[in-house]
Amino acid sequence: MKPTDRAESALSHAELSPSRRRLRRFRVPVLVVVSLGVIAAFAGIDRLVAPVPALALPVGIGLACAGVVGYRRLSRIVESRSSVPELATAGAWPWLWRGTLMGSGLFTAVMLLIAAFGGWQGLAWGSVGGLLATAGAMAAVAVAEEILFRGIVFRILEERTGTVVALVGSALLFGAAHLVNADATLLGTLSIAVTGGTLTAAAYVATRSLWLPIGLHFGWNFIQAGVFGVTVSGSGTAADGLLHTTLSGPSLLTGGAFGPEASLFALLVCLVPITILLRRAARTGQIRRRPRGSHPAVQASG
Repeated sequence: MKPTDRAESALSHAELSPSRRRLRRFRVPVLVVVSLGVIAAFAGIDRLVAPVPALALPVGIGLACAGVVGYRRLSRIVESRSSVPELATAGAWPWLWRGTLMGSGLFTAVMLLIAAFGGWQGLAWGSVGGLLATAGAMAAVAVAEEILFRGIVFRILEERTGTVVALVGSALLFGAAHLVNADATLLGTLSIAVTGGTLTAAAYVATRSLWLPIGLHFGWNFIQAGVFGVTVSGSGTAADGLLHTTLSGPSLLTGGAFGPEASLFALLVCLVPITILLRRAARTGQIRRRPRGSHPAVQASG
């Protein structure tokens, strides 16, 4: 947190009513609980509209937009923030497109490597409707999960522990959240902590914006489920996408029941952009150390 940010936080804290101060004191549980409720609601709505692709796509996009607006509003109320820079409108589209292209390219590379080593057993056509419905669903998922894990968990954890601890902690929490999936495995959980958690957190650190992580998350999931039609994060069911890709071979190669995200290739492919993003963050001074002492303004903003 910059000195000017601290001063603004301290001033706003002094001007708050007692009820608003209490609310901000409990900002973490409030933000997390509301976000989990939003994720559950989005999932339920997506399931309802999934059979009608022409409806699923606009509904999914609408949910994504509602998630962005809702987080901005909630953060201002609960944290008494004058602005929400991680979701600033300026530069949103360029970062979204770059993230989508990056995520799409990375997962395509994973699938091509699996194919090159004999991991594809079969390939059949799916449906364009499935492609469209998946696009809507993954737009809502990307926004909701990035807001929770990077916009809330990582951001607040970083304020208190520094970038390195926040990277590791938020990534492990992201991986652990997938343990509830039907075909979850320990290897899959650890793998998605890196491929999903660390990669998107690194994208946030490098840009200090949620738009690049959202694009990355969407592009990866959309190509995975909407194009190749393979299992996503141990969900237990094959996705309804443009293609139906059947994988066969050792779990280390294909990811097994968890899906390609648990394959060795996913880890190797994602380590490259993680390294590049973190090196960029270090060069631009975005790696933040753990705060020393207990600055009054930091306590006020906590």
